[in-house]
Amino acid sequence: MRPPVSAVSLLLLLALAGSAPAQSPAMRELAAYEQKFPLTPAPNPRPGLLQKGDRLAICGDSITEQKMYSRILETYLTVCVPELEITVRQYGWSGEKAAGFLGRMTNDCLRFQPTVATTCYGMNDHEYRAYEPRIGDTYREKMGGVVAAFQANGVRVLLGSAGTVGKRPSWVGDPNASIDDMNLNLCQLRNIDIELARQLGVGFADLFRPMLLKGHEMAVKTDGRFAVSGQDGVHPGWAGQVVMAYAFLHGFALDGTIGTFTVDLAAGTTKTTAGHEVVRSSKEVVELRSYRYPFCAGVGDVAKDDNLRAGLQLVPFDAELNRLTLLVQHAPAERYTVTWGGQKKSFTGKQLSAGINLATEFPINPFSAAFQRVDEAVAAKQNFETHQIKEVFHGREGKADMAAAVAKTEAERTPLAAAIKTAFVPVNHTLTITPE
Repeated sequence: MRPPVSAVSLLLLLALAGSAPAQSPAMRELAAYEQKFPLTPAPNPRPGLLQKGDRLAICGDSITEQKMYSRILETYLTVCVPELEITVRQYGWSGEKAAGFLGRMTNDCLRFQPTVATTCYGMNDHEYRAYEPRIGDTYREKMGGVVAAFQANGVRVLLGSAGTVGKRPSWVGDPNASIDDMNLNLCQLRNIDIELARQLGVGFADLFRPMLLKGHEMAVKTDGRFAVSGQDGVHPGWAGQVVMAYAFLHGFALDGTIGTFTVDLAAGTTKTTAGHEVVRSSKEVVELRSYRYPFCAGVGDVAKDDNLRAGLQLVPFDAELNRLTLLVQHAPAERYTVTWGGQKKSFTGKQLSAGINLATEFPINPFSAAFQRVDEAVAAKQNFETHQIKEVFHGREGKADMAAAVAKTEAERTPLAAAIKTAFVPVNHTLTITPE
């Protein structure tokens, strides 16, 4: 058996793939593969779904309970768009179908008065088999009920499709169900999500299509050794979870501008956009203080961070959602060395005049350590939320006295939420731009 492809190897494959002609055999094969699936065109993102001061509920099955894409979402919203002041709770429950969440959403979710919610159901609803009208009818009824309940309580909804099956899971009971059968079934449920989104006037996040196409593309390139849908075929690792998080953030129609630093080498001056300020500027050195961060892969768990970086290459995450731009004016030299946070990289004067994305060019940067601290605080809070809902609300304490269970666990959760705010501090950093 061949070992899985490492995230570093994947990055090399993606770099090579980026130069492939649009009509290469690989691209034609991918287009032919897509034609196998009756994909209803997805609606455009709905601006205004996410508003200042929102309380976001992230709802879904075991893929949500992994607390990976939900963690990416909360950390991104905390550090990349802090001006929105979003707070988050995750409600993942392993094995859950839309009907299961519909039955518990009043007790577990609505009591906390969310103002906006994401959903990610369909994986269990499709029953790991070929599509039958019964499956679609049940999903339409229950998912429609979830959306209606949210709307009745004034909650805006971003309805997310399920992802994909990358290989036959060990727990599939139907011996005749192929991977294509299951994905064609999930495609039908995705199309029902789009139908519901249009009928009920809510947003839609397309997780299925990018995971389907990137999953197939990378399976072909790596002979099945890099699994976007996860090693068990259903639960994505960090790379696939980035694709999921991207779909939701794209669905929120966020601007994606983290900031712009405009450096005039001739005048020795620097201008910044909101969220950043100049401490000192000269003709080669700029000292800055930033109150918002780019999304970083971190500097902690190497395997996790490498896979996060691989995921960032699978979708236009940085280009659309993570733009921290360095724009250099009056750069007459042919090449310059940019030093940022101890990392150095060479660019042409033309590249700097056009603007470079620091978040892409410097994966390890002055924000990495601070970003990691916020992300770890988010992880601790979300881990507690699973315990709060599954073990307390639906355990002995909740059955005995729900009001007391809520009060007790909220007192425990409060310092965990406060720790996220405490970890999110301004970052001082220096850019040096030196002619070569």
